[in-house]
Amino acid sequence: MEVKIGVQFAPRELVLESTQAAAEVEQAVAEALSGRSGVLSLVDDKGRRVLVPADKLAYVEIAETEARRVGFSPS
Repeated sequence: MEVKIGVQFAPRELVLESTQAAAEVEQAVAEALSGRSGVLSLVDDKGRRVLVPADKLAYVEIAETEARRVGFSPS
């Protein structure tokens, strides 16, 4: 699962690959925005934890990871 996080006043977005399900990521975002935790906490596929203050979130994009194509196509 690919997750892109836009952070206010940051020139680049955070991009991470996660093994969490889309529903888990969505729930974590909802909890952070509701004020229960105040921090969005996600874990990437290498076990690293990403923490973003909820009041600095601009957007969160959740997408399935696309399989990379290998090979050549006739042109």
